[in-house]
Parts: sequence; C-alpha cells; structure tokens
Amino acid sequence: MQTTFSLGTIDWAIILIYFIFVLGIGWALKRYMKDSTAFLEAGRSLPAWVTGLAFISANLGAIEMIGMAASGAKYGMMTVHFWIGAIPAMIFLAIFMMPFYYGSKARSVPEYLKLRFDEKTRGFNAFAFAIMTVFSSGISMYALALLAQVIMPLQIDWNFMGVHIGEFDFYLMVSAVIVLVYMVLGGLTSAIYNEVLQFFLIVIGFAPLVFIGLKDIGGWEGLKANLPENMIHSWKFAGSADANPLGVEWFGVIMGLGFVLSFGYWCTNFLVVQRAMAAGSMSAARKTPLIGAIPKMFLPALVVIPGMIALALSNIGELDIPLKAGTNVQDFDKVIPVLLMRYMPMGVLGLGITALMASFMSGMAGNVSAFNTVFTYDIYQSYIRPKQSDKHYLKVGKWTTVVGVLASIMTAYVARSFNNVMDFLQLIFAFVNAPLFAAFLLGMFWKRTTGHAAFWGLIGGTISAVIHHGFSLPAGGSAGIKGGFFGLIHTYPSEMAQNFWTAIYAFSTALILTFVITLLTKKLKTDTELKGLVYSLTPRIRDDSKYWYQKPGVLAVVVGAVAIVLSIIFW
Repeated sequence: MQTTFSLGTIDWAIILIYFIFVLGIGWALKRYMKDSTAFLEAGRSLPAWVTGLAFISANLGAIEMIGMAASGAKYGMMTVHFWIGAIPAMIFLAIFMMPFYYGSKARSVPEYLKLRFDEKTRGFNAFAFAIMTVFSSGISMYALALLAQVIMPLQIDWNFMGVHIGEFDFYLMVSAVIVLVYMVLGGLTSAIYNEVLQFFLIVIGFAPLVFIGLKDIGGWEGLKANLPENMIHSWKFAGSADANPLGVEWFGVIMGLGFVLSFGYWCTNFLVVQRAMAAGSMSAARKTPLIGAIPKMFLPALVVIPGMIALALSNIGELDIPLKAGTNVQDFDKVIPVLLMRYMPMGVLGLGITALMASFMSGMAGNVSAFNTVFTYDIYQSYIRPKQSDKHYLKVGKWTTVVGVLASIMTAYVARSFNNVMDFLQLIFAFVNAPLFAAFLLGMFWKRTTGHAAFWGLIGGTISAVIHHGFSLPAGGSAGIKGGFFGLIHTYPSEMAQNFWTAIYAFSTALILTFVITLLTKKLKTDTELKGLVYSLTPRIRDDSKYWYQKPGVLAVVVGAVAIVLSIIFW
C-alpha cells in the first residue's frame, strides 16, 4: 500500500498560493488594527453572512476534519449526533442568548458573567476558558503536524541544546509560525476572513473524496453491506449501550451530548460566540448561529462518511488503517490522509490537502483569537494592569497571541495519546462547558440566582467531573489522562461514553449546587442592574430585518424543521 503522498507541481502551487493568500489577508488588515477593539473584537462591524460562515468554520478545525472522520470510522452514523444534535443549541443561542451577549456590550463571555454575577465568577471562567482554548488549539496543531508528516516525510533527527527535534516537532513549529504571523498582523478580523475562505475550500476539496469513495465501495448500499448494521443508524440501536459502537444509550446521547455538551459548547464557548459578537448589529448577531446551522446539518456528508468509507474498505481488506505508534490500536486520526492518498488525483489532491491545512490553521487561529481576548480583557486588564491606555492593551493582545501559540505547542503533545482527537476534546468540554452551562441556565432565567451560588456551582461541577473521570476508564484504557487515576469503579464501553457521563455529572452537580446555594445566600444585584442580563427583566427585542423571512424566529423554525427531517432520514 502507498504510504506517502505523490504531489505534482500543480498540487504544490495550490498549497503555496493558499499560504500566500492567508498571509496576504493578515498583511492587508494590518493597517486597520489601530486599537484593541479592532484587533480583539473586529470592531463589531461584520455582516451576518460573514460571521455566520465564520461561526460554523470555527467549528471546522482539526477537531471536525480529523476527529469527526475518525469518529465516523470508530462510531459510525451515530457521529451525526454531534452535528444534527447541535441544532437545538444553536437555535437557543440565536433566539435567547445572543440578545444578552450582544445587548450587554460585554466583550467576552467571562465579562458577561461579571455583569450578571460577580468578579470571582468571571475570573474562574476566564482562567478555565483560557486553559481550554490552549488545549483545543494544541489539537489543531497536532493534527496539522500529523498531516505534514504523511505529505512530506523528512528524515529529521536534530538535537538543539540537548532537546531532540524530530519530524513531528519540526512541523509543529512551522505551523505555529504561520498562524502567529497572520494573527499578529490582522487579529480577529484576519481569523474570521480566513475561516470564511476555509469553509469554501473544505466543500470544494472534500466533495470529490466522498463521491469517489462511495463509488469505489459500491454506493450507499455497498457502504451498508460492508459495515455492521449498528454503524449505519443514528437512533435505531440507541436503546442499549451494548448495542451500538458509541457505547451510549439514548439517555446518554440526549442528556450528555444533545443537552449538556451541545448547549454548553454552542451557548457558552466564547470561541464561537465571539464570531456572533463581531456582527454589525443585534439582528446580524442573532442570525449568525442560524446561518451557520444550515451548512452544519449537511457537512457530515463531507466529514463523517469518509470515516465510514475507510472502515468499510478496511473490513474487506482494501485499505489499511495505520496503527497508533507502539500499539495494536488503529489510528483513526489518519483516516483522512489515507483516503486522500488513495483517491485524489493530481491537482484535486492539492485542493484536498489545502482544505485540511486551512481547517487546522483556522482551528488554531480561532482558539488563539479567543484566548488573547479573554486573557487581555478578563485576566490582564482585570487583575494585573487595570486602567492602562488602549495602546497598551493592543500591545498586550499581540504578545498574548505569541504566548497562546507557544502554550498550544505543549498541549499538542498531550493530544498524541488519543487515537481520536474528538474523544480528547469532548473530555475538555465536559470539564469546562458543562458546569458553565448550568450557571448560565439559572442565571439567565432566574433573577434570584446569586454570584456566590454561580461561583461555587462552577467549582463543584468541575470537581465532580474530576472525581467521575478519576474513578472511571474507557474499555481498554489505562490509568492516566484517560481516567482511573483515583482508582477504578466503573468501565465505559468507549471514551465518548465516559465523556458524556462526565458532562452529565458535572452539569447536574453545578445545577443543584447553584440552586441550593442561591436559596441560602442573599441577592446582591437589583432588578435595575440585571436589566438586559436576565430574560424576565429584558425588553423584547425589536428585529430590524427588512423582510419577514429574514427574521431570526422564522429562520429558527426552518432550521429546526430541516434538523427533524434529517434525524428521521438517518434514524
């Protein structure tokens, strides 16, 4: 079997043009980065279609392109729950939560928490989010280095001041430098416009892979014939955890993924919320998640089905999925590179590889842009050097970009221990986003919720996640980053099943603690202070859409209906 790519001149030309274009966007935007608002918030001036595509593209980094294809090979059609199951959360964000985020003029999600609750709640979330984005960015860097090793294998064996530098390390540094340059030049605006470019590259670059792969396996019927039946349905085998490859029953899917992780990610993760907050008006901000939801529902065809095709070909001996180094476990993270190697002809191969690189670097840039905003505003300005000039904070934002990239390099090495980066990422979300959503849910819809309750609810939920993870392991896992470091009480069928239940425990603990402590503590903020921050105290939004079919409510109904139809089709 072919083990390396054979790139032609046209393929290299396409890749080179992409890199020049990416750096050119940053250079062109450099002259507009005159203050911290322009650099960290894109000036709140972008149209809805741009922020909408950037919104979904921020969720199309290495996690989706590598992780979702890996999940398609590992879990089959149940992977679509990560896509179609996200739609209710995106609708909820557009209709209920964006008015609070955008209307409050908060510059970040942690800053909203300060306005709604108090300073300590903001501080806890700011530090937790900063850590999470560094890990997420590290996953993208790991995936890009992994791809580069396959595309351009080099015999690198260097020693620098006693530190060994191999092929993986070299490509990690190269990708970091490229992202660092265009982020320092163009800030959030550069990241957003590159995300829009990335969206179109992914569609153009991956559509041929799916069509050729399906044709090779014998179409949809051929795919089904070469996979176990429980891998071609999303709900049919969810009645029992033992009946499906995901190892999760319907309650775990609905509660763990569809509610806790999905709502926690789409409604509280500043990485995606930041794109909507960069829109030029309240109406555009509310439409952003809904515009992003439309392609979101159909993208599984480009990222999940290739993984299923790879497994089907492997089952009939037509494709070898490489093993994780030093193990007998299939490395599902290499599914996409292996398929590109098998199917893509010269020229089209260049497009496919460029699409992958674009998604990885976009994922890195998206997380770094969120990191530098939160660190600059919610950590540095709040606790280290308050009341400095705007020029000072602009400089800090740029240096924070450098620090974020360097920290991401370190976390990229942690991602190497998983054979599916999606498993790793959902674990991070279970620790950070799950308890945060509990605080948001009560804080936005119950004006009595106090800052003390939200703070201790967040801490309690995170501790609950640590305890659950520390006493459980996925099947075949060993004690360490995958859990079991406190001992072993329960073994889950898969890493993802463990993640779902970790999220459920974290959310439930945070919700109960926040509710109980609220009843035991005094409400410190008046109704006037909470106006615009709590649903019952906020005037109804007057939408400025020109036509009725452009209104967020109408778009939400259409998006919801399509999601239901797709769920039935993939039952």
